Amino acid sequence: MASLTSIATPYPSSSRAKPTLFSPGVRSVTMTSSSLLKIRCASTKPAKPAAEVDWRQKRELLLEKRVRSVDVKEALRLQNENNFVILDVRPEAEYKMGHPPGAINIEMYRLIKEWTAWDIARRLGFAFFGIFSGTEENPEFVQSVEAKLDKDAKIIVACSSAGTMKPTQNLPEGQQSRSLIAAYVLVLNGYKNVFHLEGGIYAWSKEGLPVETNETED
Repeated sequence: MASLTSIATPYPSSSRAKPTLFSPGVRSVTMTSSSLLKIRCASTKPAKPAAEVDWRQKRELLLEKRVRSVDVKEALRLQNENNFVILDVRPEAEYKMGHPPGAINIEMYRLIKEWTAWDIARRLGFAFFGIFSGTEENPEFVQSVEAKLDKDAKIIVACSSAGTMKPTQNLPEGQQSRSLIAAYVLVLNGYKNVFHLEGGIYAWSKEGLPVETNETED
């Protein structure tokens, strides 16, 4: 039999009726240990997502796994001649506005969907800054990629403007981005041929390379 955990703070009450949780003068919560565990789990922050891992740590792994950045023209050549797949990790709405032909869209981030205490707290945090469509790391990202691409697939990960692993005077360790975070997640999960699109879809469009829109897909 499950143990009971009770929290009660009695207040004087003139009513002789059997008190309930919502009766005046009674503040009482009684729950089983299993339901208490569920509440604690729901309100506890989940494991650290990839975005919160220190960028230096991510960059070191990307370099160790030989993740290489390619410019947009080389990416197009690799796609056409060597069966590379462009994995567009932008939100679906951005993808539909324009993407490289044949690119696969799997969002790295998505709108917050769940309603646990932790998710409600995050929604309130976004709302405090006037953001009413907060996002979270897509927990189904790896599963969705695995459903479409095997571990030996040759993948070029792309986002809007991309970051860079190349050091500069202002950014001696480069700068992370959605596509680099996605590349990090992929190599962590056993993908062996991961590349990164330098400059992202912005550079692709700026170079005048072919682009598909949602209208061309319908």
